[in-house]
Amino acid sequence: MSSFQGKSVLVLGGSRGIGAAIVRRFAAEGAVVTFTYGQSGQAAHELAAATGSKAVMTDSADRDAVIAQVRASGPLNILVVNAGIGIFGDALDQDPDAIDRLFRINVHAPYHAAVEAARQMPEGGRIIVIGSVNGDRMPVAGMASYALSKSALQGLARGLARDFGPRGITINVVQPGPIDTDANPADGPMKDLMHSFMAIKRFGRPEEVAGMVAWLAGPEAGFVTGAMHTIDGAFGA
Repeated sequence: MSSFQGKSVLVLGGSRGIGAAIVRRFAAEGAVVTFTYGQSGQAAHELAAATGSKAVMTDSADRDAVIAQVRASGPLNILVVNAGIGIFGDALDQDPDAIDRLFRINVHAPYHAAVEAARQMPEGGRIIVIGSVNGDRMPVAGMASYALSKSALQGLARGLARDFGPRGITINVVQPGPIDTDANPADGPMKDLMHSFMAIKRFGRPEEVAGMVAWLAGPEAGFVTGAMHTIDGAFGA
């Protein structure tokens, strides 16, 4: 297990689920962790108290607020962008304003956060964005906007890897499949459908995703950049 003693880490969207597991992992390995939250204030403050991290309310749909928070965090060793939302249903019936908000959170925020972090990030820094296997495969109807936003992250990582590579800064996308969280519980109504696509017939654990993030943030992954790292029980195989 690599150690992140004294490393400065910012997790955008860290109060629950995968984000909270990432906060716990870095804090347990000695990092100085700040994370943002939107509406889950109680969960955020409880997590901060339990891990010794710092919780900051930030609206990931607000570009200027995201940029300001990254800038205020100072030179980061590691940036993790986990904040994201999904809007599901018939594309013909969906509110265009809600879809635009999804794009601001899922696409615009990761791009602007990554660029702003790179301005101060020391050589060898790490940028990791949480995407989705749905960026590769969308086997059901009603998730077009979500899939589009997660596919966009692939181009973001490939492009910024070229821009930041000369400084040894890596950028990678972690693409989870079904993960047991409040938003998609392992015993929820989607269980049987999700398992029908998978080789490993269970939902993943947030801690498993956090483990992949930790590896990408550590010294062994210094030559890994511009790449997608899928953790999905073969959902997308």
